[in-house]
Amino acid sequence: MSSFETTIGLEVHVELKTKSKAFSPSPVNFGDPANENTNVIDWGYPGVLPSANKGALESGMTAALALNAQITRDVHWDRKNYFYPDNPKSYQVTQQQTPIGHDGYVEIKKEDGTSKRIGIKELHVEEDAGKNSHSGKGYSLVDLNRQGTPLVEIVSQPDISSPEEAYLYLEKLRQLIQFTGISDVKMQEGSMRVDINISVRPIGAAKYGTKVEIKNVNSFQYAKNALAYEEQRQRDELMAGHEIGQETRRFDEPTKSTILMRVKEGADDYRYFPEPDLPAIHVSNDWIKKVRSRLPETADDRIIRYTNKFALSKKDAAVLTQTLEMANFYDQAVDDGADPKRAANYLIGDVNAYLNETQLDLQDTKLTPDHLSGLIKLIDNGTISTKQAKKVFTAITDGEEPKAYVEKHGLVQLSDPTKLTPIIDQILDNNQQSIDDFKGGKDRAIGYLTGQVMKETHGNANPKIVHEILLTELKKR
Repeated sequence: MSSFETTIGLEVHVELKTKSKAFSPSPVNFGDPANENTNVIDWGYPGVLPSANKGALESGMTAALALNAQITRDVHWDRKNYFYPDNPKSYQVTQQQTPIGHDGYVEIKKEDGTSKRIGIKELHVEEDAGKNSHSGKGYSLVDLNRQGTPLVEIVSQPDISSPEEAYLYLEKLRQLIQFTGISDVKMQEGSMRVDINISVRPIGAAKYGTKVEIKNVNSFQYAKNALAYEEQRQRDELMAGHEIGQETRRFDEPTKSTILMRVKEGADDYRYFPEPDLPAIHVSNDWIKKVRSRLPETADDRIIRYTNKFALSKKDAAVLTQTLEMANFYDQAVDDGADPKRAANYLIGDVNAYLNETQLDLQDTKLTPDHLSGLIKLIDNGTISTKQAKKVFTAITDGEEPKAYVEKHGLVQLSDPTKLTPIIDQILDNNQQSIDDFKGGKDRAIGYLTGQVMKETHGNANPKIVHEILLTELKKR
């Protein structure tokens, strides 16, 4: 058993889905040409005056309420001073002294079924920096499109005890934020990034160990891997009698190790002071009440609704609520008339398999809720068999309308008794042994005969109608 214990705190940056930047009217659009979405405020020109984006502050309040945090009533902005090429002002506007949210929590469910509450120390709104690209040919490029994009930084308490708990916390946090609708929380697009603080100390020690920071980790698995490496590195150092330095490190994915970047700055290095160009803001009770009234249904609330209203299992409901897109897709398909259980089965099975195979997000496919509900209705009303439905499902992933596709390709299920009865009579004429078996009490004989009918009709016969006709014809013999 290890003689050390690990303490982890996470700082998560989430880009807010606003139309314009935090303090300038420049648009916020991911993927646009470099430096297209900038103006004199983003460039840090002297004499220009910023203006706070009310929507960004309300998004910060929304996140704070979703994380069970208290709202700070009187907020002012602060300057965090540092020089870096992608930050032309040489300072970042943030809420160092008066974070919009404080003292919240996130509840995680561990693999052993127990729950743990991770405290949220604070949540503040701030602006993002630009982005540097290093050519490797002796020069670097600066793109200021991201400069000034509004963020919320969510700072946890050091309540996380293992890389596994950190992973669960990040998953839960992403889900909570995503369901508020204030951010896409796409790590691959940089709209969610993680800074890690980790320390190790002997079990029972009164003080925390020396904290090491790992900057800008952009995947949950990378965060888990970085923590696992750093946890072991610090234990090895302490076992060897070495001291842990207060450092900033980065995670190197190819070697799955952390690498020293610099000795860690302290808060004093940033020379914080109140931002003189932006007025302080009072957050009234009515404003908080208004924002709270607009909080959307959470993933946990949807799980309760799905299990109570649609009789889904908790496991299925949890899969459907892993992302907001999946949950919204499911709700819309059911609203369009799809059977709730069959719609859930399709999304959890065929749709998830399709997403894994194509490595696409649901919103980036040609699948639509009304096409899925249309497919399910065709199965339920007997127009197509489940076998034919596989072809139709492939078609709707290409954007085809299911009913039109079925009619165009003649996939209508054979349900007409006047057409099925002659086929069934022929099958019975050729299978006297199965007739004898059935009359002798061997019910499985009817399964064999049904299979023969399906083979003869190339899978197009309606199994339910076939079964009914078979029973009628067998009784005649």
